[in-house]
Amino acid sequence: MIAENCLEIAVSTDPGVIRSHNEDSVFADARLGLAILADGMGGYNAGEVASGMATTRLAADLERVISSTALQSACREGDTATIERHLLNEVSAANFAVFHAAAGSSRYAGMGTTLVLAWFHNNRMTVAHVGDSRLYRLRDEEFALLTRDHSLLQEQLDSGMITPEEARYSGNKNLVTRALGVDPVVDVEIASFDVSPGDIVLLCSDGLNDMVEDEEIALALRTLGGNLQLAADHLVQLANDNGGRDNVSVILIKVRDDFAAGRNWWQRVRDMLK
Repeated sequence: MIAENCLEIAVSTDPGVIRSHNEDSVFADARLGLAILADGMGGYNAGEVASGMATTRLAADLERVISSTALQSACREGDTATIERHLLNEVSAANFAVFHAAAGSSRYAGMGTTLVLAWFHNNRMTVAHVGDSRLYRLRDEEFALLTRDHSLLQEQLDSGMITPEEARYSGNKNLVTRALGVDPVVDVEIASFDVSPGDIVLLCSDGLNDMVEDEEIALALRTLGGNLQLAADHLVQLANDNGGRDNVSVILIKVRDDFAAGRNWWQRVRDMLK
């Protein structure tokens, strides 16, 4: 089963050096093949509420969806469009729940959260993201960013207004152009990728990549990938050693074995979830 034989997961999260509390929220479950990371924003503890609400709701709803007949069939048939549609529906529902909670309380007005989510199925990975939390994949020696930030800084880079070197020192790093819960409808970016044994997938909040260069992240994963929890903790420590100006959260997933959806695979998953 995916839970015990095919995926290894490690999680590490920390408030950082400057912040007094942690507004990041993380969820990971190897038996579901599911990882969720959210980085909250808003006054008081509203960011913590938004990220926690999004993560908790998505974890519960996706556990139900993953065991559904419709998704079982789509997975067996390699129907990526149906899988992506189901994930999109659940993220949209979580968005509206956070928006509704914010609208119902002046204390939480304007709260929101970034989101990056990955579901592993049938030797594939479907990724949904909103905002500037990221997903990377290390495959052999290639370390690649598979998401694209929804941020003002990324728009400036895309338009040629600034160079990558200038972006490193920009004051606009934390200005996102999309966030979960800010509006009743959100534009979710969703895509699917193949995965292979040996791949290491990294989900992180911007507290990591704002503090640690991609080359240094890749080196840590190549060096410490044999001990996934040590690698996760080391990445968080690197961010703090470099200033720790924000909360920092990391989820690492190592693909240990093939998990093609055989005839009895989904039944075993359903039995596990009962």
